[in-house]
Amino acid sequence: MALPLRKALTRPSAESKQSLVTSITSLLQTLNPQNASNPDSQPLKQFSADLDPILVIQVIKNQTNPYHALFFFNWATKPDPNPKCYSHTYHCYVAMTDVLLSHSLFSTAYSLLRKSQKVSDFMIGKFIKAFGDRGDIRGAIHWFQKAKSIENGRCLFSYNAILGVLVRANRVNMAKAFFDQIVTEGVVKPDISTYTIMIKGFCKMGLVENAHKLFDEMVCEPNVITYNTIINGFCKKGDTENARRILNRIMESKDCLPDAVTYTTLIDGYCKKGEIHEALNCLDEMVKQGCQPNLLTYNALIEGLCLSGNVDEAKRMMTKMRLSGLKDNVVTHTSILKGLCIVGKSDEAVKHLKQMVSLGKKPDVKSYGVVVNVYCKMRKPNEAISLLREMQVRGINPSVSSFNAVLRILVENGDIERAISILKQMPLMGCSPNFLSYNTVICSLCKIRGRMQEVGELVCIMLQNGHNLDATIYSCLVRGYCEDGNEEMALQTFYETIDKNYVINLETFSVFVKELFAKGKINEAKSIYEDMLRKCPVFNKRYYEMVLTDLLYLHSEKLQRPTG
Repeated sequence: MALPLRKALTRPSAESKQSLVTSITSLLQTLNPQNASNPDSQPLKQFSADLDPILVIQVIKNQTNPYHALFFFNWATKPDPNPKCYSHTYHCYVAMTDVLLSHSLFSTAYSLLRKSQKVSDFMIGKFIKAFGDRGDIRGAIHWFQKAKSIENGRCLFSYNAILGVLVRANRVNMAKAFFDQIVTEGVVKPDISTYTIMIKGFCKMGLVENAHKLFDEMVCEPNVITYNTIINGFCKKGDTENARRILNRIMESKDCLPDAVTYTTLIDGYCKKGEIHEALNCLDEMVKQGCQPNLLTYNALIEGLCLSGNVDEAKRMMTKMRLSGLKDNVVTHTSILKGLCIVGKSDEAVKHLKQMVSLGKKPDVKSYGVVVNVYCKMRKPNEAISLLREMQVRGINPSVSSFNAVLRILVENGDIERAISILKQMPLMGCSPNFLSYNTVICSLCKIRGRMQEVGELVCIMLQNGHNLDATIYSCLVRGYCEDGNEEMALQTFYETIDKNYVINLETFSVFVKELFAKGKINEAKSIYEDMLRKCPVFNKRYYEMVLTDLLYLHSEKLQRPTG
C-alpha cells in the first residue's frame, strides 16, 4: 500500500527532511495504532535508511495523534532493516515524552521512560509542569515527591519545576516553603532559575521588598533575566528609583549586560508614572549602550507621551520608529487615539480610526472602544452604535464597557426604548451584559410610570444570566412600584430586600412610607422601619428616623386640625 510513496521519491538523498516528515505522517495517518492490537509496521521499512535523530524528532512533533507518534517511535527503536545502526538519543525521548504529556498520557509516558531507564530528575520535572499546567497542584507535588525519592533529594530540576507551578498558581507562600526546604536540607544548591522563579513569585504578588531581599541574598550571580524580573517588580509598584538602582547594578557587573527588555521595562515604568523626561533619557542611554529599541520600547514611549497629553511628540516618536525600520502596529495607534481624546481632539480621534481602517491596520477591540467612548462623550449614540455593528461585521466582539457607555448615553438622552433593544441584542453581537448593563437600563425604566412589567421581565433575564440584584436595584424597584401605585409589589420587594440584608436608599424609603401614610397605613410604615432596623445594618439610622418622625408629625397635625 505505501510502497508507491517511496517509489515516488526518486532522489531520496536530495529530499528535504520536511518531505520525509510529510510522507511518514501521511502513512501513519492510515494506521490505527490506538485500537489495533498489533498494527503492521511493514510500510515504515522504506524509511529505515533515512532515520536519524533529527528526522525522528520532527516526525514525532508533527503528529496530532500521540498514538501515531508513539507507534513511529517504538518502530524506530529497532527498525528492521537498520542500515545506519540508528538508535534513539536522549532528545528523542524528550520529544516523545513532551508529546505524551501534552495529551495527558502520564502513565504511558512514565512507562516508556521506566522501561528505557530514562527516568530522571529532568524528565520528572516535565511531569510536574504538565500537572501544573492542568491546575492539578496535588498531582504536581506527588510527582515532585517521586523525584525526591528516586534521586535521594538531588532533584534541582524538579524543585524548580514545582516552584514554577506554585508561582504560576499564585501559591507563593507554598513555593517559599519549598525554597526554604532546599536551603535547609542543603542536598542541592539553588541556582539562577530557583532564585529567579521565587523573585518572580514575590513580584507577582506585589511583595517586591521580599523579592529584593532574596535578590540580595543570592549565592550565585544573577543573569539578565533575574535582573529584568526584579526591575519589572519595582516598576509595577511604581518604584522607578529602585528599578534604576538595579539597572546601575547591572552596568557595574562584569558578567552581565542590560538588554532591550531591561531598558524597555524601565522606560515603561517611567512612562506609567508620567516621568517622561526620565523615560526619554533612558532611551538615549539605551541607544548609547548599543542596545536597539524595539517596537515595545517605542510603544511604551508613545503611550506615555499620549497619556501626558503630548500627542504631537508621540507622533514624532512614531515617525522616528518608522525611520529606524520598525513598523507601527495597532497598539501604537490605539495610544494615539487615547492621546487625542485626552487633549479634547475627539474629531481627530474619529478620523484617525478611519485612517487606521483605510491603511489596513485592523483596529482591535481597544481601538474601537476608545472611539465608542468618544462618540458617547460627544452625545452621539447613533455613531457609537454604528461602530459596534462595524466591529461585529469585522469579527471583533465589542467589550462590555463599550456597550455600557452606549446604554448610559441612551438613557441620559431619554431613549429608553433603544437602550432596551441594545441590551437584548448584546449577546447576538458577541457580548454578554454584565451587572452594570442591567442596572443602567432597569433603574432608568423604573422611573417611567407604567413600565414595571417590562422591568420584571428584564430582572428575570438578569437573574437567569447569573447576576444578582443589589441594594441599588432593589431601591429602584421599590420606588418604581410606588410610583405605579402598586403597594403590594412595593411591599413584597421591600421585604425581599431586607431579607437579603440590603437597605433601600433614603430617597426610596421616603417615597415608600409617604405612599403608605397617604393611604392611612401608619402602622405598616412603622413596622417597615422597625423590621429594617432589626434585620439590616442601617448606618445612617438617624436620617431614616427623621423621615418617619416628620411624617408622623404631619399626620398628627392633620388629625388635630378642626374640620368644617
